[in-house]
Amino acid sequence: SSYGIVPYVDPPSTGSISGIVGAGGNTGAVCFGLGFRQLSYKAAFMIMGFSILGSAGLSVFIFIKGHSGLICGQDSEVNRPKQETLTVPVPDAEKADEVNAEATPEAPADEKPDEKAAAE
Repeated sequence: SSYGIVPYVDPPSTGSISGIVGAGGNTGAVCFGLGFRQLSYKAAFMIMGFSILGSAGLSVFIFIKGHSGLICGQDSEVNRPKQETLTVPVPDAEKADEVNAEATPEAPADEKPDEKAAAE
């Protein structure tokens, strides 16, 4: 879920920020792996669960400039999508006929398709 906010943190530095987020995920995996090796399963799951609940609770305090937070704030006008209606272009019938004519090969005028199949 933390990869969802990477492009919004600092758009010019998206690559380095995604690297840091990825490294944090690997660090968490190593720490929890060591926890399961050194502790009982019950204690390891309790630590993992409280860590997840704590980080989820702290996500309420994440604010990204120009965007609303989880419980308050408003998006800035710059980030709002424009309410425009898309139009579908009307196909040009003459150009479509030209393209279809080029795509279908024609048989030579002196030879009919039935005669060619009978000769073989």
